[in-house]
Amino acid sequence: MRVRVATTVLGITTALLALPACSTDTRGTEPAATSSGRTGKPTSGTTVLSPDALESRLLDEHDLGSGYLRKPERPAQHDDVTVIGCPALNELGGDAAIGGSLSFPRKAKASFTYGSGSSEVSEELYSASATELSDGIGRIFEAMTGCPAYQVVAGGTPIDMASQKLASPGGLGDEQWSQLLTASTAGRSTVVKQTAIRAGSLLLVVSGSPALVDRHLDKALDKATATS
Repeated sequence: MRVRVATTVLGITTALLALPACSTDTRGTEPAATSSGRTGKPTSGTTVLSPDALESRLLDEHDLGSGYLRKPERPAQHDDVTVIGCPALNELGGDAAIGGSLSFPRKAKASFTYGSGSSEVSEELYSASATELSDGIGRIFEAMTGCPAYQVVAGGTPIDMASQKLASPGGLGDEQWSQLLTASTAGRSTVVKQTAIRAGSLLLVVSGSPALVDRHLDKALDKATATS
């Protein structure tokens, strides 16, 4: 199975080009949350869920709290993408370097802005067999974190990318992956954290401003794996 994926990041090229010149959005404005103290692993079973079932398990504005506004989904973009300096990403396809969705057919996604709109957080849910999910997301994270620096040219715009593998959140789900991406162009930069957790036949991917990802990861996993 060839997984056509984009790493993360809330359409990172759009976010970059919308930022004021010479600005850096690294953390978001919301205070960091304290640990939830989770000690067990949530279980979601082996049943592959439908897109409608996944949609019902996404966080909404009520779950997130005040100050969040859901973004309408953008139509798919098909700009030419070239990756320079990372053969592993070239093998996955150019779209893997700039943002989008995994190709699993059973999926749901929601994106939100916070505060003034300069901070964002996105949640994606996928359902397939545990092996498919593990192989697909593992291959992508390995390719991205294996290239600490590379360049993406998307729609004629050069973007310098830097990736950093992060410690995975312990005690959550069956498998975890996490990374930090920095995208820079024309003196502007954006830092995006992406954390993925597989729990049985569910894959949760939370991306966005690092502070917002840390704050909402646990509640996203709780809702995604709820059985009632």
